[in-house]
Amino acid sequence: MRKLYFIAALIVALAAAPWAFAQRIVLPTHFSNWSGQPGPMWVETEAPSNYVDLWKESGRTPGEFCEYLSGGAKIEVDLQKYRDPSSAYEAYTALIRPEMHPSTLDRTSAVDGDRLFVLLGSSILNVRPTPAISTEDLVALVNAVSAHSDQTPLPPIRTYLPRGFIDGTQKYALGPAGFRNAITSLKQDEFASLVSEAGFNSGAEAIFAHYRAGKDEAVLLLLEYPTPQLAEQHLRHLEQAISPAAKQAGTTVERKGSLLSLILKPSSVSYGDSLRSALNYETHVTWHEPTQTITDPPWLTIVGKIFISTGLFMVVAVVLGVAFGGVRVLAKIFFPGKVFDRPEQMDVLQLGLSSKRINSRDFY
Repeated sequence: MRKLYFIAALIVALAAAPWAFAQRIVLPTHFSNWSGQPGPMWVETEAPSNYVDLWKESGRTPGEFCEYLSGGAKIEVDLQKYRDPSSAYEAYTALIRPEMHPSTLDRTSAVDGDRLFVLLGSSILNVRPTPAISTEDLVALVNAVSAHSDQTPLPPIRTYLPRGFIDGTQKYALGPAGFRNAITSLKQDEFASLVSEAGFNSGAEAIFAHYRAGKDEAVLLLLEYPTPQLAEQHLRHLEQAISPAAKQAGTTVERKGSLLSLILKPSSVSYGDSLRSALNYETHVTWHEPTQTITDPPWLTIVGKIFISTGLFMVVAVVLGVAFGGVRVLAKIFFPGKVFDRPEQMDVLQLGLSSKRINSRDFY
């Protein structure tokens, strides 16, 4: 009986799986004159090991696939899904190549003669072959998918790169797999040992880019940390990890706030310095303690208050003096010798210049 219940539950689960997937479908069944039936696309497990490690690091999940038809034309579209937009950006930069160019879709995208990659939130849209579909239809497809995409901004570190890098060489890394993939893609294998000192377990992010201007060229590596203290700590580690030969070739590392910049083997020191000075990065120090604004009043107000206070003090002194003197005089008039200056309490000092004794009563 238990086996029957188990089999029944398994059948129900399998029957419900397509319905559950349909609730999460993003690719449209129709756009412009194109139509198709989207289905699940599972993560490949037989891909090269560097991509498998990268997908694990970026949290790739099952995506979607669809063949669209329009008349006699056919295109294949797949939608790769990742943990968040930063993870998708890491995978996107690993997919694009220098021979690809930005598209005219006004989005983060790269295209060559056969394939188009478009970054849409936490997903990557892949369309091929691109000659089979018009730009207007591509815009319709991208807009339909973008309506369901995560609108979280992409990592700010990508905006720190100076202008002028070779398209397709920008490589973002959230962890060791992305870092190694970037090193291999840019043919900088001698710096592979830096991955252990980069500090990804401390929340570091990295981005590479290859620059060329005439005869000058260099690879720029940026590493951003949560705090300046962590950046300073890993600066020391990276300085020790860079080989003497690389240092001799002009490789340098410097810190600005929470950002480390490494110029890898520039063609000249001056070109490396020009790249570093062109970074779009500024530090801001904020103070979170409550503040008060103290303003001094005008000097005329201060002088006026001094005169008023002095006048009031003088009036109080006169009033108290008159009151004290008046009470004493009245007491002597109505109670002579009883309240003030009583004879038995009076002492008269005599110099003894005469033999006549002075009586204190003679003075009152």
